[in-house]
Amino acid sequence: METSHGICRIAVALGENHSRALLDQVEHWQSFLALVNMIMFCTGIPGHYPVNETTSSLTLTFWYTLQDDILSFEAEKQAVYQQVYRPVYFQLVDVLLHKAQFPSDEEYGFWSSATSMSKLGRLLTSSEEPYSWQHTEALLYGFQSIAETIDVNYSDVVPGLIGLIPRISISNVQLADTVMFTIGALSEWLADHPVMINSVLPLVLHALGNPELSVSSVSTLKKICRECKYDLPPYAANIVAVSQDVLMKQIHKTSQCMWLMQALGFLLSALQVEEILKNLHSLISPYIQQLEKLAEEIPNPSNKLAIVHILGLLSNLFTTLDISHHEDDHEGPELRKLPVPQGPNPVVVVLQQVFQLIQKVLSKWLNDAQVVEAVCAIFEKSVKTLLDDFAPMVPQLCEMLGRMYSTIPQASALDLTRQLVHIFAHEPAHFPPIEALFLLVTSVTLTLFQQGPRDHPDIVDSFMQLLAQALKRKPDLFLCERLDVKAVFQCAVLALKFPEAPTVKASCGFFTELLPRCGEVESVGKVVQEDGRMLLIAVLEAIGGQASRSLMDCFADILFALNKHCFSLLSMWIKEALQPPGFPSARLSPEQKDTFSQQILRERVNKRRVKEMVKEFTLLCRGLHGTDYTADY
Repeated sequence: METSHGICRIAVALGENHSRALLDQVEHWQSFLALVNMIMFCTGIPGHYPVNETTSSLTLTFWYTLQDDILSFEAEKQAVYQQVYRPVYFQLVDVLLHKAQFPSDEEYGFWSSATSMSKLGRLLTSSEEPYSWQHTEALLYGFQSIAETIDVNYSDVVPGLIGLIPRISISNVQLADTVMFTIGALSEWLADHPVMINSVLPLVLHALGNPELSVSSVSTLKKICRECKYDLPPYAANIVAVSQDVLMKQIHKTSQCMWLMQALGFLLSALQVEEILKNLHSLISPYIQQLEKLAEEIPNPSNKLAIVHILGLLSNLFTTLDISHHEDDHEGPELRKLPVPQGPNPVVVVLQQVFQLIQKVLSKWLNDAQVVEAVCAIFEKSVKTLLDDFAPMVPQLCEMLGRMYSTIPQASALDLTRQLVHIFAHEPAHFPPIEALFLLVTSVTLTLFQQGPRDHPDIVDSFMQLLAQALKRKPDLFLCERLDVKAVFQCAVLALKFPEAPTVKASCGFFTELLPRCGEVESVGKVVQEDGRMLLIAVLEAIGGQASRSLMDCFADILFALNKHCFSLLSMWIKEALQPPGFPSARLSPEQKDTFSQQILRERVNKRRVKEMVKEFTLLCRGLHGTDYTADY
C-alpha cells in the first residue's frame, strides 16, 4: 500500500503541476494520456476509502485541473482535446460510482461506459441482471450529488429517474436513505412538474414511520412542502394525518419533530383559510390538552422538558406558517393566487388560545429561564410572520413580557420587545403598552448594570439593539421623563469595553443612532454635552489597542457621527483627550496624534475615509504599521 501510495503521489504531482505544459506538446499526447490513465487507476484503486485504501482521494483535484486546462485552450485545440478526453471523463463517472458503493461480498466486474440513467433503467427493469442494492444506491447518490450542485430543471433525464424511483426494491436502510435524499434534491424540479409529485410523495410519507429514516424522510418532506406547497392542497389531509401519527407515536428525535412542524407550516400556508383553521385545530389540539394538564401539575424536571418540547413544536409551526403572501413565487405564465383571507387571521385565532394557556403555564414556571425562552420564541416567530395581524395581541403580550423580564431578565425577552417596537411602536393605539414595556425593561436592565453586567453579555447585546431600534423607529420613547437617558448612555459606554465582539458592535450601533438625535431630543442633546467626552475617551482607548482590530469600522462610525452632529464639542474634546502622554498608546508621537485629530475633524462627509484613517491610526498605536503582518489589512 505504501509503495502504490507513493507512486500515485508522483503521478498526481506531475499531472497537477504540468498538465498545461504537457497538453501543449501535441506530439506527445499519447504519453500524457498514459499518465492520465495511471491517475485514473489510482482513483479507482481497489478497496473502500478510507478503510482499506487512502490513495484514491489524492487524485480528485487533478480531474478539476485537467478539465480547466482543456477549457482554457483556443476553440480548435479545445475541440481536439475534448474528443480525446471525453471518453476518459465517462470512464471517470464509472470509477467514481464504483468507489461510492457500499461494500459487498464480491467485487464488481467491468462496467460499460453507458450513462448512469440507462444503467439504472436496465438495473431496475431487467430480469436477467442480478439485483444489487449497492449498485442502485451508488447511482442514486450520483444523481443526488449532481442535482444538488447544478440546475436540473430542464434535464430530460429527471422524468425517467422520478418514474424509476417507485420501482426500486428498498431492501435496507442505506438505500432507503439515499432514495429519500435524492427525492429531496429534486424538490425544485417537482415544483415545476407537479404532476409527478404523486409518484414519490407516498414513498416519503411511508418512510416517515421508520425511525431509522428519520433525518432523510423528514428533511425531504420539508423540502417538498417548502418548494411545492401550492400544488400540495390535494395531499394536505394525508400529509397532516401521517405527520400527526408519527408525532404522537414519538418516532422522531426532537430536532426532526421541529423540522416536521416547519414542513406542516409551509403546507398549511397554501390552503384556504377555513382549511388552515380546521387543520391547525386538528394538529395542535393534542398539544393544547397536554399543556393544560401540565399547567395544573406540580413543576418537576420531566414536566419542564415536556412543556419546552411542546412550546418548541408550536414555535417551529409558526415560523413557517405565513398566510400573508397570497402569491405563488413561481415564474411562468400561470401566476396562481390564493384567496385573500376574510375575517380574523386563523393563525391569530389559534395563537390567542395558545396565549391563554401559556398564561396558565407561566403562573407556575415564570422563574424558569428555559420555559420563558421557549415562550418568547413562539411569539417572536409569529410576530415576524403575522406583522399587523398580530395587533390585537400587543397589549397582552407587552404585559406578559414585562412580568417575565422582571422575574428573570433574558435576552430573548428583549429581542421580542425589539420586534414589537419595530412593528408597532409608530402606531398611536399601540404606543402606550409598548412605551410601558420599554421603560420597564430599561429600568430592570439598568439595575442589572449596577449589580455587574459582565456575566450577561447576551442581555447587554440585546438591550443595545433594542435601544438602537427605539431611536430608529420611535425616538419619542426617549422623550419620557421616567427614562434615565444619562444612565442608559453611561451603561452603553461601559458596554463598549466588553470583550465580546457582538456586544461591542451593538453598543456602537446604539451610539450611531443616538448621536444624530442630539438636536431633536432634548434629553439626548443634554447627556451628550455632559458625557460625550467620556464616550470619546472610550472610543480612543478601543482604537489605541483595547478592542479587536476587526471592530475598528464600528468605532470609526461613532467618530464620524460625533464629527457630523457634535462638531464644536468634538473639536474641543479630541484635542484635550489626546493631550496626555502615552494616551491612547505609548507608541504615538504628539505629531501623529495631532495629525489624526486634524484628519478626523476635516472629514465630515466621507465615512469610508474616516474608516481608513482609524485603521491607519490603530496600526500606529499597536506598533504594526508597515509590517507584513498587516499588508492585507
